[in-house]
Amino acid sequence: MTPPEASTLTYAFAVCRGGALTALAALPGLDTGASVRTLTAGPLTAVVQDVPAAGFGEEALRRRLSDRDELERCARAHHTVITAAAALAPTVPLPLATLYLDDDRAREALGERETSLLTALDRIAGRAEWGVKVYAPAGPPPPAPEAAPADGPASGRAYLDRVRTRQRSREQHHTQTLRAAERVDTAVRSLAVAARRLRPHGVEVTGKHRTHVLNAAYLLDLGRERELRAALASLRRDETDIQIELSGPWAPYSFADGGIADGGLTDGGTADERRTSGRTPS
Repeated sequence: MTPPEASTLTYAFAVCRGGALTALAALPGLDTGASVRTLTAGPLTAVVQDVPAAGFGEEALRRRLSDRDELERCARAHHTVITAAAALAPTVPLPLATLYLDDDRAREALGERETSLLTALDRIAGRAEWGVKVYAPAGPPPPAPEAAPADGPASGRAYLDRVRTRQRSREQHHTQTLRAAERVDTAVRSLAVAARRLRPHGVEVTGKHRTHVLNAAYLLDLGRERELRAALASLRRDETDIQIELSGPWAPYSFADGGIADGGLTDGGTADERRTSGRTPS
């Protein structure tokens, strides 16, 4: 006889160690009507919530996450729970839509990754992630090249020289902004215990008025925020060719890989490899 299918699945937001996490029960989570709760698995504690299988099964989840508004709602809810947990205990954020058939499967998966998760928790304890973005503002567009004159080779050479000069100017400006971004990265790395370069955003995100030349995450000990802000304030005064943006502190999404980056904690493709970060765009 085939056993009846479960009416709920176990949705996991994060994995923690220590801390008084009872306050998380007051969070709505994904608004499924069930409380956010904790699930103990040896030395680890998962932050989870029961979700209806009918709404979070593989096909339903695919439809849910293909809807932009619903994806954003879920990502914000996911991030809210992770942020609250990180304020209470060292926390490894799990990818959006990390689902298990039940609590036993969740415990089993956590047990399989126990060593790597504990290593990640050791790495991030007492630390927070900060994001630094550097942009090169677009200058006034260069004048359109003049039509090549038709009155002799000397005039033709002069026209080509003007074209080359404009091209060199653009290249020099780009090189200067890249060097300035490297100086920003070097300064922040000197304060951090770890750093990670992320892919810069394209024009569809930044707009045509600026170019994204540095997108980086830094893991800093708690208590170094003042030093970080002072360093960036000094850099903003010195590096007048670029714009510097700081965001954070975040839960350490970029540094909390506990062996889960390849989907090791998801059940049978339930999340369809949608490793969308729970952190909302800054």
